[in-house]
Amino acid sequence: MKKGEQRKQELLKLAYRMFIEKGYENTSIDEIVAKAGIAKGTYYYYFASKEATLEAVIEMMIEKDSAVAKELLQAPLSIPEKLVSVVNAFRPEKEEVVITDVLERKENIVMHDKICKKIVEVAVPILAEIVQEGIAQGIFSCTHIEERVKMLLVTSQHMFDYGNFGEKDVEV
Repeated sequence: MKKGEQRKQELLKLAYRMFIEKGYENTSIDEIVAKAGIAKGTYYYYFASKEATLEAVIEMMIEKDSAVAKELLQAPLSIPEKLVSVVNAFRPEKEEVVITDVLERKENIVMHDKICKKIVEVAVPILAEIVQEGIAQGIFSCTHIEERVKMLLVTSQHMFDYGNFGEKDVEV
């Protein structure tokens, strides 16, 4: 990894920790810069704004979740267990909710939609591979696997966004 990319990753990890510890709203760029021991200009070289940092932090979280989900493909689990495990891999950790909750605000709808698209882009091939394995085992029978997985994923994202359904509305 090049030195500049390494510095950017260090800043992302620092911002991630600070957002979790203090909350996104309570963390300032000045605090990130001070904790990193860098000049403010250096920060802005890597990130145009605090919002850009948040977006990069969330993308880093998605990449981490994706790596976990890909490992689960090789796990000795049943198809239903794999599906549940992979979906759960993309759920934020308990301490990360303070970061992802920021996306639920109406003023962040553009970033929220961008992040949802990224999750779909990353998760669909992984889930489709599990469905394909289920077809090979005779558990599922379907065509156009990626399209169907994408439809289910996008629909579920919409159903649970912006309070469309409360906890009492959803039964498992």
